[in-house]
Amino acid sequence: MPTANMVKIDSHALATLRYIRQSMDAATSVAVPGSSGIAMGCVGLAASALSVIPRIQEHWISLWPFAAVVAAGLGGALLVRPSSLYGLTPLGAHFRKFALCLFPSLFAGAVLTAVLWYSGMQRALPGIWLLLYGCALMTVSIVTASIIATMGALFIAFGLLAFLVPVPYQIFLLGAGFGGLHILFGILIGRTAHESEA
Repeated sequence: MPTANMVKIDSHALATLRYIRQSMDAATSVAVPGSSGIAMGCVGLAASALSVIPRIQEHWISLWPFAAVVAAGLGGALLVRPSSLYGLTPLGAHFRKFALCLFPSLFAGAVLTAVLWYSGMQRALPGIWLLLYGCALMTVSIVTASIIATMGALFIAFGLLAFLVPVPYQIFLLGAGFGGLHILFGILIGRTAHESEA
């Protein structure tokens, strides 16, 4: 016959297993809010629109690194904010995995930007930006939603195309990628999250 002591041990074991399962589920994914993508996309569309203004067009390539910093700040703030509501911190294990997946490609993009800029090869920059950002998204999809990999693949395709087209079309591809794709997938991610909560 089971004793009171056995019941306590079984209850403790079940509680421990439940905790382990919840910890593993939390550690394997980072919820990316759709609002983050939409905000970043708006910055991308604004940068694209500014790039075709006659007085700015000559310096359009200088505008995009500034836009990238603004978009990263907005996107990062909107990514961290909902997590803090659940007691998660940017220094937690799942955020470290997210950063380790995302930042190597972005760092490579920053280094190549500096090298190509000072070598006078700015024409290659839009393709590099789109290509490496797409690679970063495909890698980070391991710890986020699988739909991020689809967005990353489209960025890669835009990047490859940007190497082949004249500069005016490069501006269009930057706007379509960093603006349009971010907004489109932000809406899709937000809708998916809303349906899962319903």
